[in-house]
Amino acid sequence: MKQPGFVFLSGSFREIQVKFLRQAHPVPISFLTKMDKEKIEELKIQTQKWLNEAQEFIQKVPPIQIYSAIGVVLFTIFLFIIIRLFKRKSSNTIVLTGLTGCGKTVLFYQLRDGSSHQGTVTSMEPNEGTFVLHSETTKKGKVKPVHLVDVPGHSRLRPKLDDFLPQAAAIVFVVDAVEFLPNCRAASEYLYDILTKANVVKKKIPLLLLCNKVDKVTAHTKDFIRKQLEKEIDKLRASRTALSSADIANEYTLGVPGEAFAFSQCQNKVTIAETSGLTGDISQLEQFIREHVKP
Repeated sequence: MKQPGFVFLSGSFREIQVKFLRQAHPVPISFLTKMDKEKIEELKIQTQKWLNEAQEFIQKVPPIQIYSAIGVVLFTIFLFIIIRLFKRKSSNTIVLTGLTGCGKTVLFYQLRDGSSHQGTVTSMEPNEGTFVLHSETTKKGKVKPVHLVDVPGHSRLRPKLDDFLPQAAAIVFVVDAVEFLPNCRAASEYLYDILTKANVVKKKIPLLLLCNKVDKVTAHTKDFIRKQLEKEIDKLRASRTALSSADIANEYTLGVPGEAFAFSQCQNKVTIAETSGLTGDISQLEQFIREHVKP
């Protein structure tokens, strides 16, 4: 028995379609098909008309204007690609390095947590993290996080530095301002090696010479430290230049031949600043970071 409200259809799906259309529209199916064909034909004619008009317009335009327009379009596309590539390659990596005991790890925790984490021991593996600087956590709006790497200062672990230099936006070389003189030679050698590395020279990676522990009464001034390092590097440059190039791992030399070495002669920018990791006075370090990792 047929239930009220239901219509049972039989036959193929095509027959059902035809029945439905005939019931809903008294217009014959053949007439609908004819109308569709007419609309398609009209669309073809209109499209051809537009193409003819465009062709006539192009023929009226002087060739030099067409070439200029094409040139502008190509230049715009090229510029857009360059900007995209530049943005994609911009790095947010800051590398902290220096001799053992200079206070790199304390600075790492100050930047991340706002605390010195007293009681930390000498790092045997790089401390690494990506975070918003602690001093900027209360800032409104979008702030770009920093990828900070604290590379161990032990001589046997320094090769790990090469793993991070290719993506470094900047380098922070930390010096102990209190125990500077006993370590002046070793710090100069390590700094010389960094400044003559191919990645640093070719990419002109900026370097901050950061004098730590300046809160101590016996700390040396940044100007004294800079001058002493320049003198030691000048001696190193003379001794290493005298060696056979086959015995030198570095590809580049520092300074201007015949002139006393100065950091201003480096191909990458070298600046000097002071800080105190234990007291949390790290504003100059934060400023340097934000100069090279834009918020």
